[in-house]
Amino acid sequence: MVNLTHGLSIGIERSGSEFFLTLKAIGTLTHKDYEVITPMIDSALGEVKHPIVNVLIDGTELDGWELRAAWDDLKLGLKHNKEFKKIAIYGNKEWQSTIAKLGSWFMSGEIQYFENATAALEWLKTSNLDA
Repeated sequence: MVNLTHGLSIGIERSGSEFFLTLKAIGTLTHKDYEVITPMIDSALGEVKHPIVNVLIDGTELDGWELRAAWDDLKLGLKHNKEFKKIAIYGNKEWQSTIAKLGSWFMSGEIQYFENATAALEWLKTSNLDA
């Protein structure tokens, strides 16, 4: 018997115009997941004139995306492109490192892949001037 686990948790913290978004995905992301994620992000960021967003994605239990969900992810990234300052992808699969490199082509902010959660958080905490 195959046990297909699927889950999604999202957290959004705000301090002034700065946001810290955390996302943990388990299993395969679906279009329905983006029907939940997208309005939450749109609503939170829509309240601020020039939001600055740092993101931590925990992909350690992520298997990938359905094709439509991958398209949803690209659209979400392009819509909020200028708002994302840093995106840290914490994972344990080689394809996640490749996704981070490809994503950097489409994003105005920085994207880095990490195999260590502490290193990912430390990188997010450093300003671009410190780097």
